[in-house]
Amino acid sequence: MRESRVPLAAFALATAADLVCLAVGSDAGHLVAKSLLMPLLAAHAARCGAPRLLVAALLCGWGGDVLLLSDADPAFMAGMACFAAGHLCYLALFRGYGPSRAPARVLAPVYAAVLVTTVALLWPDLPPGLRVPVACYSTLLTAMAYGAATRLGLAGGLGGALFMLSDTLIATGLADWPQAPRSDLWIMLTYALAQYLLVRGTLDERSASATAYGEVRSTTP
Repeated sequence: MRESRVPLAAFALATAADLVCLAVGSDAGHLVAKSLLMPLLAAHAARCGAPRLLVAALLCGWGGDVLLLSDADPAFMAGMACFAAGHLCYLALFRGYGPSRAPARVLAPVYAAVLVTTVALLWPDLPPGLRVPVACYSTLLTAMAYGAATRLGLAGGLGGALFMLSDTLIATGLADWPQAPRSDLWIMLTYALAQYLLVRGTLDERSASATAYGEVRSTTP
């Protein structure tokens, strides 16, 4: 247990360092700190016995993080593809869990409405070459967030929602909408917290499933 806390503490420290670097405008510090986030969180998840799909999702996020450090258009598209691969890993992970833990019939139209509204508002202002990729990515992201909300507990559901918020902030920048002061800081804060909560929710779900299985085994003659 202590071994799993070491990379988690390092992840928290790297997150704090990254936010400070963004606040003071240190590009070099941001480059280093951001590159460490997902490997450290993946190490924590792996040491806690997390499913391989969770570790794969985090490593896909790491690939996206590194690629998005570049301002080049090909790097952005490749980074978005890495994050899309991570969402597919999350979706495959959620399929292995039991029945929905939240009112899926209620949440489905809510998430669908958020997706349609967001894409419709952004569409006219996005660069033409990014409209379809962003719409497709947004659909996949929303599906992941919905899956987290319905298959994980409160922590995982909040993580999926924060992931949507973080990427929506990025999309508003692509659409050249007015940005809040230090928008890059808010993007990284919501993103890092989202990934951590998805890990926390997955580990909690795994622990609950193991406990339930043990109880069934203990009561079986």
